[in-house]
Amino acid sequence: MIIGSISENIKYEKRVAITPDVIKKYQSLGLEVHLSENYASHLGIHDKQYEDEGANILSQDDVLSNSDAILQMNIPDDEILSKLKTNQVLIGVLNPFLNTKKLKDIISKKITCFSLELLPRITRAQSMDILSSQANLAGYKAVVDSFAYFQKAIPMMMTAAGTISAAKVLVVGAGVAGLQAIATAKRMGAIVFATDVRLASKEQVESLGGKFLVVEGSENLETEGGYAKETSEDFKKKQEELLKETLRKIDIVICTALIPGKKAPIIVKKDMIEIMPSGSVIYDLAASQGGNSELTKVDEIIDNNGVKIMGETNILNKLPVSASNLYAKNMFNFISNLFDKEKKTFEINLEDEIIDKTKVK
Repeated sequence: MIIGSISENIKYEKRVAITPDVIKKYQSLGLEVHLSENYASHLGIHDKQYEDEGANILSQDDVLSNSDAILQMNIPDDEILSKLKTNQVLIGVLNPFLNTKKLKDIISKKITCFSLELLPRITRAQSMDILSSQANLAGYKAVVDSFAYFQKAIPMMMTAAGTISAAKVLVVGAGVAGLQAIATAKRMGAIVFATDVRLASKEQVESLGGKFLVVEGSENLETEGGYAKETSEDFKKKQEELLKETLRKIDIVICTALIPGKKAPIIVKKDMIEIMPSGSVIYDLAASQGGNSELTKVDEIIDNNGVKIMGETNILNKLPVSASNLYAKNMFNFISNLFDKEKKTFEINLEDEIIDKTKVK
């Protein structure tokens, strides 16, 4: 059996699904690895490094026609999809909520699709959890980038000329990205506050040295899968009042709140931004799904009375090597669970929760 992967459109996506260090792992399962020419050369990983590990470098069309499974980062464009053949398997971050029609067309050609962001939050799936591995890096990078735009020192500094106060950071959403943002900001000397609709996050935030902002009369708004639920109007009103008061003294806001498959909730309203100190920075990791800030515009830096608001389509394009290394390991662990070594085939066992939940129907 052959697994293949072709280059992504690097204008939009610099991460890759297979890195040299997983090639021999695939071979240990009994799988051949075929990659398109110059597969990861934009990352400084040349074809020879893949060949030295045992991968076959072919033309893009040969990879698509020879492979039993195609492993990608994102859903391929229409031209590539038209070249897929019956009984192939397509695996990646396919975003079925946005690509419903495209995926229905693919499935109608008897191509089996798995979308890795649909993985269930269970212990057995942790090593495959692409949302966690990628969000960790995103939370870190959002802090680093926002600090770069902030025109003051981050830690408290005591000098003979006087004392510089530590920057105050608010993290909105204490999931994986938010917790990494808190940890990174604390390591760099900031005073960190955080808020989340899930009360279970309070202990995690405080363990990292952050102060958890609790909405009065709040309840634990968490799904069985560990994600945040949509909030009631009463909760939103109380949260707005708390945030508005907090934002008067905040220098940097990192927004990370997302609800899978839905538009990001608007949490930081325009009137809240108006009262933030001039020179403050808002980094919106939810920008690609509409943003947590009312003024966010994806891939633009908005200046609102001296407050900078920014968010990118794909912040991980700034950390593509680290992100690819983690994603490739997540992908290998998923393939290990999907591939039957004895039968030498991909076993679509829908009694396995991991396979059932990730299979696009």
